[in-house]
Amino acid sequence: MALDFNEFFKKYAAIIGESDQVFGTVRARFAENVRCEKGCSDCCHALFDLTLVEALFLNAAFSARFQGKDRTRILKRADEADRLVHRLKRDAFRAVKDGQNAQEILLEMAKVRVRCPLLDDEGLCEMYDARPVTCRIYGVPTAIGGEAHTCGKSGFEKGKAYPTVYLDRIQDRLYALSHELATGLNTRFKGLGDVLVPVSLALLTEYSEEYLGIKKPGSEAKAEAKAKAAPASKATGMAARLAAGKAKGKGLAECSGCSPETKQGGCGGCAPKSFTIGQAPERPAKKAVAKKPADKAAAKPTAKAAAKPSANETAKPAAKKPTVAAAKTPAAKPAAKPTGKGAAKPSANKTAKPGKG
Repeated sequence: MALDFNEFFKKYAAIIGESDQVFGTVRARFAENVRCEKGCSDCCHALFDLTLVEALFLNAAFSARFQGKDRTRILKRADEADRLVHRLKRDAFRAVKDGQNAQEILLEMAKVRVRCPLLDDEGLCEMYDARPVTCRIYGVPTAIGGEAHTCGKSGFEKGKAYPTVYLDRIQDRLYALSHELATGLNTRFKGLGDVLVPVSLALLTEYSEEYLGIKKPGSEAKAEAKAKAAPASKATGMAARLAAGKAKGKGLAECSGCSPETKQGGCGGCAPKSFTIGQAPERPAKKAVAKKPADKAAAKPTAKAAAKPSANETAKPAAKKPTVAAAKTPAAKPAAKPTGKGAAKPSANKTAKPGKG
């Protein structure tokens, strides 16, 4: 049975249209800096992955367009590229296990050039109209994970301020759509919506019902019986929240806002409907919490507590204000006494005594 993904492909096409519009906006304002032109293939050697909906879209377009010798020719290039990508990821995984810094490894991998299997011998894309979102915005300033990037052949100067496309937000929308698609498939693979693959593997894969883990009639009843027999487990992670009716990214728990200083990217709940460039949206206002009245014993220190420290006593340093990076975690309790390894919390059965002033 042929699988129909048109409903999700239409939503993906809308994301593509927005990314094209953003690229056009930046190019119109900085025409001398954006140097993308026919025959330039710098972005066609970048190493990046596709979400599930992107991979399915590219695979479907490829299957509909290429047959016979042309298809075999492209698949041969895809096989060569995929072997190289597999070796790179395997080596990176081993390096992380050996204790090397993951961020440094990623930076090194970003320098590796892997030719896209859809790039022909004349330096042109054989599926230009169906190219992924990453390819469409490569020539303008972008930011992902708090790090700025731009095409090495562009005219954007380092250190200057330019309109920036936040790739994290685009990825959040693609992830949400991929999860929605996976849920609609009724797949037995819980992590299908999280799958990332390079372009090469997206072309090589046959996305059949078996590959996607689509449940057969009657299998659901068996699965329910098995689930009842098994001990209940607490669902966690984004996939679980989406499965609970939040597949479009609305109302995700523990949202810390979309400011790049606190959380790169942003879910569909508070992220803009179109891609913001240049400035991150403001964080949602926090509700004011009424402060509890201070304990009388703590509010009125005794004469000994108010006395100046003697010559043999060392004054305690003032508590440092929490940094931006620590904004996500609750602040240390005032009565906690700092040590070399962190602040020790008072036990539940003891009342914290006020420190000497």
